[in-house]
Amino acid sequence: MKQIPVAAVIGPTATGKSRLAVELALHFHGEVVSADSMQIYRGLPIGTAQPAREEMNGIPHHLIGFQNPEQPFSVADYVTLASQCIREIRERGHLPILAGGTGLYVASLLHHLNFSPEGRDEALRAALFRQAEERGPQTLWDELNSFDPQSAKRIHPNNAGRLVRAIEIYRTTGITMTEQIERSHREPSPYDACLIGLDYRDRSKLYDAINRRVDKMMRAGLLQEAKKVLSLPEGITARQAIGYKEFIPYFDKTSDLSEAVEHVKQESRRYAKRQRTWFYRQEQAVWIEIDEEPDFESVCRKAEAVLLKKGWKLT
Repeated sequence: MKQIPVAAVIGPTATGKSRLAVELALHFHGEVVSADSMQIYRGLPIGTAQPAREEMNGIPHHLIGFQNPEQPFSVADYVTLASQCIREIRERGHLPILAGGTGLYVASLLHHLNFSPEGRDEALRAALFRQAEERGPQTLWDELNSFDPQSAKRIHPNNAGRLVRAIEIYRTTGITMTEQIERSHREPSPYDACLIGLDYRDRSKLYDAINRRVDKMMRAGLLQEAKKVLSLPEGITARQAIGYKEFIPYFDKTSDLSEAVEHVKQESRRYAKRQRTWFYRQEQAVWIEIDEEPDFESVCRKAEAVLLKKGWKLT
């Protein structure tokens, strides 16, 4: 079977992945498929950094703002929907272009992992999320580490969503997440993937970009959006997203607004560090360091050159 060409723009937050994906789509007759675990949620455009209509520049975008925040959504769900999007885009004669910073989504899709639908227990999930809120997610990490240290090594102690899922799988099936992943590889990937990574050589410049983005989000109404998200029931994944949960002390009147905003910036910088660690493991990725280029036009030309080297044609 002939592999489907798929471009993927990856890297840490606030590096311009969505912007570059649109430019590549304009020049290679492409459509953009989001690979962001929070951009899927409907009604939360600010904290999840969903691209605005004018930023899309007429390019079709998929898997953005379609999911009810109160409904569960898994990596397996993403792989199923993204695979369908890619097939349909290719049937239209267009180039599918992934754009996003959720490494697990990108890797699971491009490596063609097979996820078992088993191991769902909504009551257990709710109880584990309550434990994370009341006693801290570190308690979940400690439990996971006791029976699946390989998964504990992969999952950050603050990532309540993934910790809950790993424990849920084990408690309901008796199989660790590590073993499930090892079993999940299907036939070779149907995709001929070309990964382009965006980053800053100078990490302080990346952190400055993140800080500016949070300030822009605040001006756009992030505080009001966070209040809406935090009114959702406990256990909802969106409540765990960076940019929302950091405002809990402010709404509880135990900190002022400036402290909450600084906490959002700090957690966003930490997330970017984890993203860098994840994506730099992707040996096939070609990296472009933004601060080494004179302007965004130069970044675009370098990215185009990578796709042209694959033999993909400009429109």
